Amino acid sequence: MSHQIKYQISEREMPKQWYNIAADLQNPPSAVIHPGTMQPVGPEDLAPLFPMEIIQQEVSMERFIDIPEPVRDVLRQWRPTPLHRARRLEKALDTPAKIFYKYEGVSPAGSHKPNTAVAQAFYNKNEGVKRLTTETGAGQWGSSLALAGAMFDLEVEVFMVKISFNQKPYRRAFMESFGAKCFASPSDMTEAGRAILAENPDSTGSLGMAISEAVERCVQRDDTKYALGSVLNHVLTHQTVIGLEAIDQMEMAGEYPDILIGCTGGGSNFAGLCFPFIGQMMRGGDEIDVIAVEPANCPTLTRGKYAYDFGDTAQMTPLVKMHTLGAGFVPPGFHAGGLRYHGMAPLVSQLVDEDIVRPVAYHQTETFAAGVAFGKAEGILPAPEANHAVKAAIVEALKAREEGKAKTILFNLSGHGNFDMAAYQEYASGNLKDEAMNDQEMAMALAGLPKVPEPVAAE
Repeated sequence: MSHQIKYQISEREMPKQWYNIAADLQNPPSAVIHPGTMQPVGPEDLAPLFPMEIIQQEVSMERFIDIPEPVRDVLRQWRPTPLHRARRLEKALDTPAKIFYKYEGVSPAGSHKPNTAVAQAFYNKNEGVKRLTTETGAGQWGSSLALAGAMFDLEVEVFMVKISFNQKPYRRAFMESFGAKCFASPSDMTEAGRAILAENPDSTGSLGMAISEAVERCVQRDDTKYALGSVLNHVLTHQTVIGLEAIDQMEMAGEYPDILIGCTGGGSNFAGLCFPFIGQMMRGGDEIDVIAVEPANCPTLTRGKYAYDFGDTAQMTPLVKMHTLGAGFVPPGFHAGGLRYHGMAPLVSQLVDEDIVRPVAYHQTETFAAGVAFGKAEGILPAPEANHAVKAAIVEALKAREEGKAKTILFNLSGHGNFDMAAYQEYASGNLKDEAMNDQEMAMALAGLPKVPEPVAAE
């Protein structure tokens, strides 16, 4: 007689649709503007960069968008991702708050980024694209697109911000292992890169610079498209599998968040967790304190201007309305490379402008202290980017202790720090510093913002 062991799994599966918050906004999103005509861009203007299905998603006002089955087949390898309650951290903080975190570090690339990389690779492959170009900061996005490119037989070129390229050699090794080509940006491979190096040969790079190089390489070949890891609407929409799963998982736990937290650089992991909850709130659901956490050395939401700006340093991209420090701003070389972007996703920016999302900023040493404390309690060392969300969660948990209130906190642990041990080593040795941001450089960058007629609403 044979004995079979049955493993019980949750009946809840990963979502079959993405959530598009544009459908629930009280005010329509601002239009994307052509820098030459100063008119809203049409599909033909974006066609050199993106496949048509992506363009349609970028401007969609549908609340839910079907996830193609080939994409779900890949995502099932690690989705749904786990939702944990941080009981040991709660005990260490002696807080009445309940702390939950959605852990995206279980993906093959170690972060949330494959959620959109797989989708973008699929849509490009479907339209006959042969090569994708992109940029990456800390390397999580580049790693994810390299992985997705290998799965869908696409060439991938990645321009990695130079300081991160030097700080994180194993991220480059990861990309190259999956067949991608990885270059330090600014590079001598593009006109944009050569111009930057001519002005500053020692430039540490920025995401704006790397975007310029990737876009320039994209438009040089008809069989090439550009893939973006954050900021734009379609990217944020792809990430909402995180929040949709979390809504189900919190229901299974019998809880609902009072406080919702995500780190913000371009906005993708924050939107992925928070947008589905914000959508419920905007449709009459429970009020939530939604917190966007950014680095004090690149404070787009807390100190930037809400205005139209270029997404890249060389001013090759269309103009989007966002919180920005100016396309020419180069932040100091802190370790959270994925948060070193001069702008913020237009949809996140709009929610901050409408007081639906509350932004806060922290310096890197205090976020690393929070990450180490979290690691000692929960056994996971977060990526430097995710440390910002951990810091905010600890602040809110301590506030709950002071007020004697049993708040429920949920944050997105967007990736692990296994490729970031050099940064943790610097922190442990006392060499990690909080470099001062150059306010004069920020003021100069903001003074150069393009002049766009207002108001402009998306069609």
